[in-house]
Amino acid sequence: MKPYIEAFFDPATWTISYVVYDEPGGSCAIIDPVLDYDPKSGRTRTISADRIIAFVNEKRLRTEWILETHAHADHLTSANYLKNKLGGKTAIGKEIPAVQETFKKIFNLGTDFIPDGRHFDQLLADGETFRIGKVTATAISTPGHTPADLSYQIGEAIFVGDTLFMPDLGTARADFPGGDARRLFRSIHKLLAYPAETRLFLCHDYAPASRSTRWETTVAEQRAHNIHVHDGIDEHEYVAMRQARDATLDMPHLLLPSIQVNVRAGQMPPPEDNGISYLKIPLNVI
Repeated sequence: MKPYIEAFFDPATWTISYVVYDEPGGSCAIIDPVLDYDPKSGRTRTISADRIIAFVNEKRLRTEWILETHAHADHLTSANYLKNKLGGKTAIGKEIPAVQETFKKIFNLGTDFIPDGRHFDQLLADGETFRIGKVTATAISTPGHTPADLSYQIGEAIFVGDTLFMPDLGTARADFPGGDARRLFRSIHKLLAYPAETRLFLCHDYAPASRSTRWETTVAEQRAHNIHVHDGIDEHEYVAMRQARDATLDMPHLLLPSIQVNVRAGQMPPPEDNGISYLKIPLNVI
């Protein structure tokens, strides 16, 4: 069954979130939702998430899943807010404990933070299937950008997270803690082995001035035109390019605040004795 797909673009973080549903009045999954965050003031807002809620209510949808492709470093997730408003189960790749363990050490999250994935309702393994109403979805392990990246095949579409960008922008970086350019190359080719007409939906598009923002491509388009992994680029060549390029990239603007929230499935750090939650800034570490 071909799913309905509605995209929501957040210009502040260049993130695309999705509502994928089987039919109006049916069931839906929400993929990679954004919580608005102002780093200058430390305030959060729910404008982006409320747009999704309005759409879900308009289509009379039952939210069954809130899916993360990975623990994002460029935006805070609104998964917990949406779960409280709409219901549904939060899910991410089963390797998320490795990511949690890494950042528990970096942020010194303390003994109360247990890095076993318990913050999410379900940890999905490679090839695991689940239902979104009448539609079957399959988790596809695509590590490399982080150790826990998942893509989601829903009907004839695959939601690839940060693994691939539009062909003129190439592929994700692989220099975050636990990232691996060699694994990323293999994950990309796992996706590009799908039929040529397979639709690929991206989590970001940092569109150049020469074109408008896009978030849908195909396997055929990626294999023919992706500047980093088009047909003919071998693993050694890709890894050398990726490592050299990553060495020149700045840290994502929201990495430090976002990771602390995203490894908790969108829950804020526990309030301190004054009732306020705090985010940490580790100095001279990353």
